[in-house]
Amino acid sequence: MVTETQRYGEAQIAAAELEPIPNPAPQRAYTVELSYPEFTCKCPRSGYPDFATITLTYVPDGYICELKSWKLYLNRFRDEYVFHEAVTNRILDDFVRVMQPARAEIVTDWNVRGNVKTVIRAEYQQPE
Repeated sequence: MVTETQRYGEAQIAAAELEPIPNPAPQRAYTVELSYPEFTCKCPRSGYPDFATITLTYVPDGYICELKSWKLYLNRFRDEYVFHEAVTNRILDDFVRVMQPARAEIVTDWNVRGNVKTVIRAEYQQPE
């Protein structure tokens, strides 16, 4: 429900959940790459904003990810105070829990801040 002080986009972001859709081609293994160049969250120490490009590459099993749900889900982090490593692993964990892919890899490529460039990679492989 949109309140007087909350815009409809903010309401959609607050309610966002990753939405699985049945895989339209389960007979073959194929790769999906989702790139999100406008990710932002806040540094838990300074409160300064951090910006990153998030690239998630996965091999679907039973489901693919509905793209609007992916965008809205990632927008939920914009006001959250979280370390780069924590948010990278949390996004991958949430994605794996909902989409149950055969494989997934996330790369978070953070903008330089304080002369430090950070790139984090995490992977998931479905158990045999």
